[in-house]
Amino acid sequence: MKWVRFRIKTVTEAEDMIISALYDIGLEGAQIEDKVPLTAFEKEQMFVDILPDMQDDDGIAYLSFFVEKTEDGSLEVQGERTDVETLLGKVSQELEEIRCFMEIGEGSVAVDETEDIDWINNWKQYFHQFYIDDILVIPSWEDVQSQDDSRLVLHIDPGTAFGTGMHETTQLCIRQLRKHVKEGTRLLDVGTGSGILAILSLMFGARHALGTDLDICAVDAVADNCRANGIDPADFELLIGNIITDPALGQRIGYESYDIVTANILADVLVPLTPVIVKHLKPGGIYITSGIIDDKEQTVRDAVEAAGMKVLEVTYQGEWVSVTAQKQPQQ
Repeated sequence: MKWVRFRIKTVTEAEDMIISALYDIGLEGAQIEDKVPLTAFEKEQMFVDILPDMQDDDGIAYLSFFVEKTEDGSLEVQGERTDVETLLGKVSQELEEIRCFMEIGEGSVAVDETEDIDWINNWKQYFHQFYIDDILVIPSWEDVQSQDDSRLVLHIDPGTAFGTGMHETTQLCIRQLRKHVKEGTRLLDVGTGSGILAILSLMFGARHALGTDLDICAVDAVADNCRANGIDPADFELLIGNIITDPALGQRIGYESYDIVTANILADVLVPLTPVIVKHLKPGGIYITSGIIDDKEQTVRDAVEAAGMKVLEVTYQGEWVSVTAQKQPQQ
């Protein structure tokens, strides 16, 4: 299978208008390339372990639309056969009509052809087995190469939810979990993604893990990774929702119920999250945070202490920081 790509050079302010106009002629699923900074809301949604390195916004945007090319060389749009020239003419006409009432920049259209692309699995070429200390992390499509039986093997496929363990923030959390997980630990993992932290906690000896995430894609990722590691689904519960803003979710999660809470999230999210999390920790419970760029360390420390917790340890890897704290035991 081959695809024809129509790639439009425009400006960021015109993205939505162009996408809407081309949707009307049958082009769907635009791929957007721009350098627009993330909004506060978008950052809140990024319960992930690798953050994008954004360049300065230059106002330029590229919109790519992909149309399947049939065996006879024609294109099919909205169930009807067409050709590149005809479709290009329609795209150009829509752009000129938009240009009449708003700035669209260059508005050029480049047309090229791509080979068959497995959009869901294409990322796999970049993810290979690796070690986190003595833990071998391996995707399902690779075989174990080492014969060392002393290492712990974690099978992890992130799917469309992030979290492979390759990033420093995740590794910082894992090392803290090894220090604090005990037999029978109950763990809450906020922003669980692929479930890597919760699954490793269960492998370290935890009794039960509950993960929360905003992204529905985490459901399949967690189920697949539990299956790959022999984790009983009853031991790892997943809830979709925002623990900060949804009191009903907080009720379902349970108050003063967890020995450990992990949150590998942006520092700007940890600040409003922390006073919520402390309510879910048992007295004496451990709060492990990461996803903190080094210049945000004090911000997170202040939030932890303002919530009445004691900072136990701060660890570093690269430019990232992990803050581990404890809820004060009842006197």
